[in-house]
Amino acid sequence: MTAITPDLLEDIRSRFAHVEDCPFTGPRVFFENAGGALTLKSVVETSARFAAIPDNQGRDNAASAALGEIIAKAREDAALFLNAPGGKVFVGESGTELLFRLIADACLGSAGGTVLGSTVEHPASRSACARWADVSGKRHVLIAHDDATGTVSAESYAAEVTEDVAVATILHTSPVTGMGMDVPAIAAAIRAKAPEALIIVDGIQHACHGGIDIAACDIDGYVISPYKVFSRHGYGLAWASDRLTALRHDALIGAPEGSWELGTRDTGAYATFSDVVEYFEWLGGEVSDATEPRARIEAAGRAIHEHEARLTQAMLHGTGNLPGLAEMPGVGVVGGIDNPAREGLVSFWADGHASAELVRALADQGIRVHTRKADHYSGNVLTPLGKSDCVRVSLCHYNTEAEVAAFLSAMQRILG
Repeated sequence: MTAITPDLLEDIRSRFAHVEDCPFTGPRVFFENAGGALTLKSVVETSARFAAIPDNQGRDNAASAALGEIIAKAREDAALFLNAPGGKVFVGESGTELLFRLIADACLGSAGGTVLGSTVEHPASRSACARWADVSGKRHVLIAHDDATGTVSAESYAAEVTEDVAVATILHTSPVTGMGMDVPAIAAAIRAKAPEALIIVDGIQHACHGGIDIAACDIDGYVISPYKVFSRHGYGLAWASDRLTALRHDALIGAPEGSWELGTRDTGAYATFSDVVEYFEWLGGEVSDATEPRARIEAAGRAIHEHEARLTQAMLHGTGNLPGLAEMPGVGVVGGIDNPAREGLVSFWADGHASAELVRALADQGIRVHTRKADHYSGNVLTPLGKSDCVRVSLCHYNTEAEVAAFLSAMQRILG
């Protein structure tokens, strides 16, 4: 396997829209990928093409049949991307909406007294668990994450899981700390004491970094937001196991058994996810000798992880003659400096500088980043650290070391 070379990186960047410029403000470095990754140009073209088609699925005509085939292929592509055996792939309003639906059905359709999650989770899963645990008469238990590392471990789950756990949730990667969790190990810890638990994973932040393998995880649900993995806004994508699908859920009377979707779907949404999978396959072929589609997807995930690790190392420890964040006086990093769980994201604060002011100052120098506040989105991580806010710098594999250098140079000027 080969790394992402400068020539390949140039090819990668050519496949995305607005890599170097914002259509509203002009040239900029895009380090706000956790808020929504850049969009593949093929996705833009596919969206426009399908937006113009007036036909719907389920009609007795050639156009309708073609749309059905495109949806079926996209479901197969998504299952390949997720390495999902059996179960159902379907789209919904958003990743958050799909987490609510899967968690609601799991809570209402299961026996047992406990819904188990962790404090590192995004409010999409925590809020859904809080609501539906209450509605279904279950306890909602949250395992404390490790403030120092920004993670929750399999050992922490093992210490808290009980035999009566009916539903459990896992966050694959945190959009605040940037750290990935060991989903297979956590799922195994849950199954060791509660083998029948329905396990649902929030993979929204993780998906753009590659490396999803549902077959290796022994879970029942996995949800992503395609706009965070090179597609577009307007839909979420979920996988549900056969036993989760078999539970009662919202459906039209007389609808086909096992159908999750409500109403006519946007064929273009499905088709754009095929574009995403095709991109991962292409990238995997560029960085490896693999010929099978799944092997190429796995190779792409490894290359993405390695490239992003190099970028975050440069951001933390410096590049060229520029010092990294770890060497800048008064700068603290969420989750610590050298954390092997980090996935393409660095959240930091600088003593004496409000995060919102840093974000504005960076924007003035052409660097797009984001503020995280101790609110309902990020307070679970920031409040225990005694911080009211932080700056989130989120990278992706199409970013360059030169862009990291531009960020560090700007930080030097801002901090004086």
